[in-house]
Amino acid sequence: MFSRTAFSAVAQNTLRPRHNPLLSPRFAALQKSFLSTEVQKAIDKAVSTAPVVLFMKGTPETPQCGFSRASVQILGLQGVDPQKFAAFNVLEDQDLRAGIKEYSDWPTIPQLYVNKEFVGGTDIMMSMHQDGTLAKLLEEKEVLVPAESDSGSASSS
Repeated sequence: MFSRTAFSAVAQNTLRPRHNPLLSPRFAALQKSFLSTEVQKAIDKAVSTAPVVLFMKGTPETPQCGFSRASVQILGLQGVDPQKFAAFNVLEDQDLRAGIKEYSDWPTIPQLYVNKEFVGGTDIMMSMHQDGTLAKLLEEKEVLVPAESDSGSASSS
C-alpha cells in the first residue's frame, strides 16, 4: 500500500504538465498544412456554388443531427431562397468532414457560409437569429425569397 508521501510524489510526477510539442503554436501552424490542395480547392468550389452554403451532417430533407436540423430550420425561418442555397453532407466524404473544420478553423459542423464568407456554426446562427443580425445579413446579401409584389392593389387606390 502506498504511503501518502509516496503517492504524492507519484501523483505529482504524473500530473505535472510537461512540454507537449503537439500543443505548441509552431505545431498548430504546421497542422494547417495537412489540408491538401485538392481538398482546399474542392471546398473553395463548394463554398462558391451558391450564395448560402451549409456544410452539415445529412441533407436539408433528412438532417442526421440536431444541430444540422436546427441550422436548416433557422435558414427556413429566415426565408432563404432555395435557389440561392446549397448544402453539403459531410458524412459522405471524410476528407470534406475533416477539411472543412481546418478550412474555417472552426471545430464543429454544421458550418454556414454566406457569399463565400464563414458565418459560424449553429450556436452563432442561433444567436444571430435571436438578435436579428442574421436577418439583416441575409437581407443585405439579397439571398431571401423575394417578397410578392402587390401590383394589383396599387392600381385600386
